[in-house]
Amino acid sequence: MLHQPVHPEHPTLMKGKHIIIGITGSIAAYKACTLVRLCVKAGAEVIVVMTPAAKEFVTPLTLATLSRHAVVSEFFDRRDGSWHSHVDLGLWADAMVIAPATAATIGKMAHGIADNMLVTTYLSMKAPVFVAPAMDLDMFAHPTTQENLLTLQHHGVRVIAPAEGELASALVGKGRMEEPENIFAYLKDFLEHSADSAMENVPAPQRGKLLLTAGPTHEYIDPVRFIGNCSTGKMGYALAEAAAEAGFEVELVSGPTDLTVHHPLIHRTDVTSAAEMHEAAARIFGDCRAAILCAAVADFTPANRATEKIKREATGAWNIPLKPTADIAKALGERKTEGQVLAGFALETHDERSNAVEKMKRKQFDFIVLNSLRDEGAGFGYDTNKVDIIDCDGTTTPLPLKPKTEVARDIVRHLCALIDKKH
Repeated sequence: MLHQPVHPEHPTLMKGKHIIIGITGSIAAYKACTLVRLCVKAGAEVIVVMTPAAKEFVTPLTLATLSRHAVVSEFFDRRDGSWHSHVDLGLWADAMVIAPATAATIGKMAHGIADNMLVTTYLSMKAPVFVAPAMDLDMFAHPTTQENLLTLQHHGVRVIAPAEGELASALVGKGRMEEPENIFAYLKDFLEHSADSAMENVPAPQRGKLLLTAGPTHEYIDPVRFIGNCSTGKMGYALAEAAAEAGFEVELVSGPTDLTVHHPLIHRTDVTSAAEMHEAAARIFGDCRAAILCAAVADFTPANRATEKIKREATGAWNIPLKPTADIAKALGERKTEGQVLAGFALETHDERSNAVEKMKRKQFDFIVLNSLRDEGAGFGYDTNKVDIIDCDGTTTPLPLKPKTEVARDIVRHLCALIDKKH
């Protein structure tokens, strides 16, 4: 989740940083004024780049006053014909934040449609780019929007997930732009822990690559409905941070989640469906020393995905034919070499140990981590967990209820000991 808002009274927090704040044509554009003010108060130098539509919601004069710089919106200054160089902006910036980002702008960014100054600046950007979507709930949930966001993430753009709440349409749901205080906190945290600066103090990975899957998968029925589960990704993301701290170069393949990673040795690949997770995991695993499969992958997916929203009135009783998804764990177990270590998770509701052991043998895991939904404070959504680590020789290591960050460190230590034993 995003960090708690900070108090930006300390100008040294971002002093000297060059920030471009992009604003698009959304009712949430007024919130960008607060974001500009927070960055300037914290000592950053801010230039605002607006789309033409954004000027219908907030005036360039307001933003120029707050940023202390002229607002950039057009390719040419209509007064004197001077050229606004998107190339220079791309070289100048330490970060670019587009808040709010409409579905239209996200689509243009994903497909390189450089028909305005904002998208052209994005395509010239050398610095990290952050996007804070703002739109109605159905627009945000639409597969096209989600695919465009995934495309941006694959290109290295960091998406600050929208919040749930009342929208301009008067509907309530996910699509409300994250509050500017939280966007500022997210940006500040990233700049303070940016890869360039952090890598100066982080040793090169000593233990090789680790594949880690985390979060849920979503199997779409139609453009607005999907089959999913209650996984938040908290355990998997805690494992990613713990593994990076232990010296692994972590290849994190993540299903849909609002969580973020911080360690510079974590490389994140975002996916939505089980098929996408299978493709990414299969592609990465061959170069890895070990893998921990922590994701809650859907076992079934709709046999046929509807291209349009299915109407209750037209459908009546509705049966959804399902087909099995690709078995990621089984596929990796069959490919595992003698020197690789493969571990997985089992969340069981009955006959926990016997089911977990059977799964471990079937998937060819070296060890399995058993969760039980019967334990209060453990499982989906909690910040704590209680697990048993079961090795392939039957040895069981119980871990009492404690924060998932600590559980993650224990699991990683167990993994390291097994790797050292194999080698």
